Amino acid sequence: MSAPKSTRVYLHPIGLAASPQAEDGASIRLAGSMAYASRFALVVRDSGRVTQRLLFGARGFDAALTSLDASLADEARLQWANLQKLHAPLQLGDRTIRLDQPQVMGVLNVTPDSFSDGGEFLEKPEAGQRHAAQMLEAGAAIIDIGGESTRPGGAATWEGDEIERVIPAVEYCAEMGAAISVDTRRAGVLEAALAKGAHMANDVSALRYDPRSLTLVTNAGCPVVLMHAPGTGDDLHQGGEYGDVVSEVFDFLKAQRARAIAAGVAEERIVLDPGIGFGKSLADNLALINALPLFHALGSPLLLGVSRKRMVGALSSEEPAHQRLGGSIALAMRGMDAGVHLLRVHDVPETVQARNVWRGMRDAALTDFGQLPA
Repeated sequence: MSAPKSTRVYLHPIGLAASPQAEDGASIRLAGSMAYASRFALVVRDSGRVTQRLLFGARGFDAALTSLDASLADEARLQWANLQKLHAPLQLGDRTIRLDQPQVMGVLNVTPDSFSDGGEFLEKPEAGQRHAAQMLEAGAAIIDIGGESTRPGGAATWEGDEIERVIPAVEYCAEMGAAISVDTRRAGVLEAALAKGAHMANDVSALRYDPRSLTLVTNAGCPVVLMHAPGTGDDLHQGGEYGDVVSEVFDFLKAQRARAIAAGVAEERIVLDPGIGFGKSLADNLALINALPLFHALGSPLLLGVSRKRMVGALSSEEPAHQRLGGSIALAMRGMDAGVHLLRVHDVPETVQARNVWRGMRDAALTDFGQLPA
């Protein structure tokens, strides 16, 4: 007997380990990252309400399946396989972006009203070029160029204006040989950027805002980031009311991923982003951060964008955006612990340093964990 369509299953990794040795091998590597999980919660929801929650260890998955009917068991098996899926590198032009450790994506805003950069890199292209070069030198794997502010309350941008802002930045980043992502929800902007040397689409609307975007990404064959945002029109933050934000964002990303694949986007070119700060309260954002390992069950690499966001100020002393480095690093580290593959940040040197120290600790845990003598 099959479960009703309103019944859904979710596999939450809830116990993380520094290495397989710490659990005598009773753990799984999350999505080809340097994060490991040893304890899990199998959660069944019916119409949003939790009807079952079963805890099990890494060797107890098959036994946990016996509590599910056939259709839910099949979905659970798929999620279990996705949690352990090895993701191929992203090929962005001549650059190969490996996903077996966290990679840093540096933000280059060329807008007049950015919440963080205040229009500096739009008004002074030489400053933007210098900043992009500094991010690359500091270890950014990708430069993410945005020509529209998507902060809460921000006005929508005309496509022509966005193109005029973005293209010069794409051109000077392309001259540096950078791997270039374009943060846009407009097909015309993406098309112009790809023609000038951009490699990747970062769409905060998950290819829903512009009806041309899905076809363009499919035909271009470029990697694409699909992000969760509740709004469907100009205001992406509108409609952010959730019964359970974690499962609802999971379901949204699952549906948009399936939509893209059905349209012809190659599965290995899709990256998913839970959309921290987009139409979400502080409590919503914290719930998503704490549940990040779950999203590996969707089967795509994960991007986390938390740098300088409002939640950092809300959790400390309401510091302005340029004074949120400490909180941004703390959230980036949480993402690393959860196996996130790409970190979208403003402060590249500091985040790369934090990543390198984190990587050193992980390497040590893989080789130096104390064992009882044989």
